[in-house]
Amino acid sequence: MTDPRTPARRPRGRITRPVLRDYLPGSPAGRLFALSALMSSFGTGLFLAGATVFFTSAAGLTRVQLGVGLGIAAFAGLAATIPLGALADRAGARTILVGALLWRAVCFVALAFVQGPLAFTVAASFQAAAQNATGPVTQALVGGITGQDDRTRMMAVVRTIRNIGFSLGALAAAPLLLVDDIRVNRGVLIGNAAAFVVSALLLARLRTPGPAQAAAFRNPLTAFRAVTDWRYLGLTGLNCVLTLHMTMLAVGLPLWVTGHHSAPHALVPVLVLVNTVVAVVLQVPFAQGVSDSRTAARALRRAGLALAGCAALLSAPATTNALQSVVAALAACVLLTAGELWQAAGGWELSYAYAPDDRKNVYLCVFSLGASVQDMVGPLLITGIVLAQGPAGWLGLAALFAAASLLPGTVVRRLEHSRTLVATSPAAAAPTTAG
Repeated sequence: MTDPRTPARRPRGRITRPVLRDYLPGSPAGRLFALSALMSSFGTGLFLAGATVFFTSAAGLTRVQLGVGLGIAAFAGLAATIPLGALADRAGARTILVGALLWRAVCFVALAFVQGPLAFTVAASFQAAAQNATGPVTQALVGGITGQDDRTRMMAVVRTIRNIGFSLGALAAAPLLLVDDIRVNRGVLIGNAAAFVVSALLLARLRTPGPAQAAAFRNPLTAFRAVTDWRYLGLTGLNCVLTLHMTMLAVGLPLWVTGHHSAPHALVPVLVLVNTVVAVVLQVPFAQGVSDSRTAARALRRAGLALAGCAALLSAPATTNALQSVVAALAACVLLTAGELWQAAGGWELSYAYAPDDRKNVYLCVFSLGASVQDMVGPLLITGIVLAQGPAGWLGLAALFAAASLLPGTVVRRLEHSRTLVATSPAAAAPTTAG
């Protein structure tokens, strides 16, 4: 007989099912959106894995021409971000996101047949103009189809699914690049375009609420003047500092490894793999407890402390012991990834919560520009200052992150105070129009 005091063993399926449920959208709309995100990220994975090889071989571009073209395209993307956010506030996030996916599909088909630097730069610029706005508009759309308590977890689910899509797309690109035939190599870009079309068709089936209020501007170009809350800009600046983890992973850690003769160069792809796997597995758990301003501020504070710990580890003097170098690099990578996950969760929640309803997309686009600024300034900071100064440079970066960890609570209090002033203002109920 079974001892009644002995707890019954739960079937394995009942244990794993709730765990799997945490990694899946909780509504049909969320699942449809996640499938659309998987398709678009699969296409992006195809492109990232094979585009550079294609452009420098089949399209006849030199490395310098490729770099200049991509730089001009990046500037075009930055310039178009906020006006597209204004259009999304007016027409709805889903409409603009579907249009952006189809527009990008056309651009990738054009890129598959370009010859010469001028045609490449024009096509890449049109593509980048739509690309930069997709991130913040996606966040606005997720906020519209989920409740307040679940929107940050849903963003974590989408990010996890996109990471999986990137990996699958990169694997699918490999056989296309092994064949020395321009028609086959074009399959990388054509496949990307096809994936975007499928993603757009799925997204078009999504039922979403319309804009909460009338659009705040008649002319999208006036949206540059629409962000007037300096407290939100302060949040954007804080997030910009914390997103330095992207440059640390792409530039800082690899150069740290190659600069330590005791560390094998083969450790670099291992660190990228560790970051990717940990991010896929833990992004959702890290976002689970972030559901309001208080928990989001705590996540940003933890992000700053984790990144400070990472930089402090990298400040250790060079050693001849290979094991010590490998352990230090792996520990730094784990701390960096933890900082990345907390930064993403806290940034999602706060940027959405304090963006005004009538300018939600514009404010989210402004917030996304913080990461774009980091993309431009971060490499210079890491290579020209941090690495150039050696251990002192890494300690200075650790101090910067530690200082950033002290600010989230203050920033949130200022934003709450601003929200209270707006709510009690007699003009709050009157619609505003810019332009």
